[in-house]
Amino acid sequence: MATVDGFPRALLTQPTAARLAYFLGKVVAHPRLTDAHQAVLTALRQPTPPPLILVVGPTGVGKTTLRHGIERQLIAEALPDLATDPGRIPVVALEAIAPESGQFQWKDFYTRALLALDEPLLAHKIDVPVRGLRRSRDGTIVSERVSAAPELRRALEQCLRQRRPTAVLLDEAQHLRKTASARRLLDHMDLLKSLASLTGVTHVLIGTYDLLGLVNLSAQLSRRSVEIHFGRYRADLAEDVRAFQSVLLTFQRCLPLATEPDLVGRWEFLYEQSVGCVGVLKHWLDRALAAALAAGAATVTARCLQEQAMPARKLLRLAREMTEGEEALAVAERSGAELRRVLGLAPDRPLRDDATAVAGAEAAPERARTRPAGGRAAQRRPERDPVGVGVADGR
Repeated sequence: MATVDGFPRALLTQPTAARLAYFLGKVVAHPRLTDAHQAVLTALRQPTPPPLILVVGPTGVGKTTLRHGIERQLIAEALPDLATDPGRIPVVALEAIAPESGQFQWKDFYTRALLALDEPLLAHKIDVPVRGLRRSRDGTIVSERVSAAPELRRALEQCLRQRRPTAVLLDEAQHLRKTASARRLLDHMDLLKSLASLTGVTHVLIGTYDLLGLVNLSAQLSRRSVEIHFGRYRADLAEDVRAFQSVLLTFQRCLPLATEPDLVGRWEFLYEQSVGCVGVLKHWLDRALAAALAAGAATVTARCLQEQAMPARKLLRLAREMTEGEEALAVAERSGAELRRVLGLAPDRPLRDDATAVAGAEAAPERARTRPAGGRAAQRRPERDPVGVGVADGR
């Protein structure tokens, strides 16, 4: 049972490895993580889910933690169905591997996806009659060198249709950009969209800001995809500062040490050395805790934090990459004015509620009657005068 300190006090009598393992497994559900998690689930639960969902964010923000959280929730939600349909797999999660040749290898991707689909339910596997694809004695799939990429893709399509996962979660998806030409990059994205459409399984691509712009390679990709930003905390936003300090408070109370360190009091230093990313912060605190435990220290000191911090040159590289990505997103958000210009519409106007819009529509005809378009005040409208009226009357 956890105490007000945030961790079981019995841990203080446990070996160093047990105390470190406890903190290594600690995950904080902070606002940025929660918002991104909910955004992905909302997109997956649409009446017609998009074939592709792209989650972009800086290195170290916690994208892999996000993937694990979504994976756990999709499995938990599918448990009632699995009782009557044990052949179903709720979610497929894998990582896009960086290619050795500089060109993303689809054959390797298909093989890894098949392994991810096949391993969880050994007793309910399907036969995949593909040349070069066989089963070992323990029932797992083994891919030989003679396997052809088209055959592996057909096998993957068959598995996805029969296993019916809610989504395929592809981590480190920025490796899809490993290609020799822009045309091949469009082919990569079209292939994924086609795979998702043919099988009815949404593919969630999780990666760095390098993913930005991939869905804009064609109008069809843009229309049938969703982009979600999983960003850092910003020091120039008061709400973000409060959220970051709350994360620090949670971590400092969960460090299994005899004396609780004052992380919140050093929040600006910790923000600087983590560039506002909770993933970077957590790995840093993992190292600091390991060093403190190895030294037999009662707490994590400021000196310990400084010794375990990343070099400034690496942090500067991270900061520059994330600000460039944020600027690219800001440019995309400002494209509304260009859209209205291309469509021949007037500059952007604030959206009004129904009552205001109706009142404006009703007032428009009255304004048209009182002042005709193009007319001047106190000037008659052009019209034909009656002929002969008033002459016979002597007027």
